[in-house]
Amino acid sequence: MALPKEFHDIAGRVRNWGRWGADDEIGTLNLITDEVVRRAATEVRTGRRVPLALPLREDGVQTGLIPGRINPLHTMVQINQEIFGPGTVACSDDAVTMGLQAGTHWDALTHVSHSGTLYNGRPASTVTAHGGAEFSGIGTARHVVSRGVLLDVARARGVDRLPGGHAVTPEDLAAAEELAGTRVRTGDVVLVRTGQIQLYLAGDKHGYGYPSPGLSIRTPEWFHARDVAAVANDTLTFEIFPPEIEDLWLPVHALDLVEMGMLQGQNWNLEELSTACGEAGRYAFLLSAMPEPFVGGTGTPVAPVAVL
Repeated sequence: MALPKEFHDIAGRVRNWGRWGADDEIGTLNLITDEVVRRAATEVRTGRRVPLALPLREDGVQTGLIPGRINPLHTMVQINQEIFGPGTVACSDDAVTMGLQAGTHWDALTHVSHSGTLYNGRPASTVTAHGGAEFSGIGTARHVVSRGVLLDVARARGVDRLPGGHAVTPEDLAAAEELAGTRVRTGDVVLVRTGQIQLYLAGDKHGYGYPSPGLSIRTPEWFHARDVAAVANDTLTFEIFPPEIEDLWLPVHALDLVEMGMLQGQNWNLEELSTACGEAGRYAFLLSAMPEPFVGGTGTPVAPVAVL
């Protein structure tokens, strides 16, 4: 099924190809300048640190819906082994096999393509079986430290968790921004809370994945207008699932990653952060969410921390 006119119309309005030059590989991360980070540091007032990552475990969020995206398989390869001879210091080592997007993660700009293209008009064929992503792999996203803003859509709408069929709209984002008492600005990393992750935390990982609230196809224009650097939320699929437009799968992924060149993240645990922001009466903070530098990777695990 060809992508509909509505998709292509939005794509034309949010496209950032060439904005930072024909060779650019990091897209909207260019908006996180030294000045943006310096101002972000002024958001630290108490030093309270809130971790936002789910534990990496064998019974994690993946259910097999996405082929090959396996939960971490943890194996001990040494246990108290005296590798330099009897009586020497003993070592324990371990190894992990996992999907890079299995838990709390960032999607690289090469995670999806459409119409045979990736961000900045590069051909999708530059992602290969042996090398991974030749351009715009997650290893090129060298720093993600900026001001974070929690848009607590669930709280702004007066509920603990949005229903599964709720498409988060620009109107929802504006309501959450009003609750936050601060305007989203250039270079910010926006965290959108739906409350959906409560299902996973309660042990219902199938209910967590489907049906799920998530971002509407209308939201990329809102983020583009604010010059947001990256967006993450507390759902498995990021956008509403099943899709709001029948048979149009992952359009928000394509608009964010391919057209805008904007990192997006999933499976972020925003519950403690929601409580902390509510208690403090402020929803902006310093956010450190550094990607693991997997060369050629189309995604990466991340252990973000919000510092209030």
